[in-house]
Amino acid sequence: MACNVTSGRVLPCKAGYGGIKAAYFFDLDALGALTYTDGVITAIAGTPTVYEYDVKNTSSLETAINSSRETGTTFYEQTLSLTLTYLDAPTQEQIKLIAWGRPSVAVEDYYGNMFIAGLENGMEMTGGTIGTGTQPGDLSGFTMTLVGQEVDPATFITPALITGATQGTKIDPTATVTP
Repeated sequence: MACNVTSGRVLPCKAGYGGIKAAYFFDLDALGALTYTDGVITAIAGTPTVYEYDVKNTSSLETAINSSRETGTTFYEQTLSLTLTYLDAPTQEQIKLIAWGRPSVAVEDYYGNMFIAGLENGMEMTGGTIGTGTQPGDLSGFTMTLVGQEVDPATFITPALITGATQGTKIDPTATVTP
């Protein structure tokens, strides 16, 4: 493998917008064989069922690069932080299942990019909260932190491969609430 830099990068316009808008959970290895084009997954052989969790302004995906001169190793630690507003029993049950398992997670940002965290080894829930808050403006809901360690950073994937997959049941936590 060549380790030489092969291109530079221009300074982009200041039109950035951070955060993620959705996370799609699916079973580790559900994608089957993958086809890559220029570092992007462009085809999958499997037929995953994905479970979409919509989020807004309080969730993120960060990837830390861990490289050691002493051991000659490099790996990427992917940390997904999700905030789900509103407390409800069905969501709490799903969070228990996520905590027990090692799902892969596709994350969609506000540019329409999609990345898969935990592609080879899955994501492990390492923490979170279930809380009511104390003041009227506080979060009443769930937080989750999932961490994955991979040989590669979160991999770009053609979004239609995830959004066009079989969509699992989606919980509406406020469907039966009367204000």
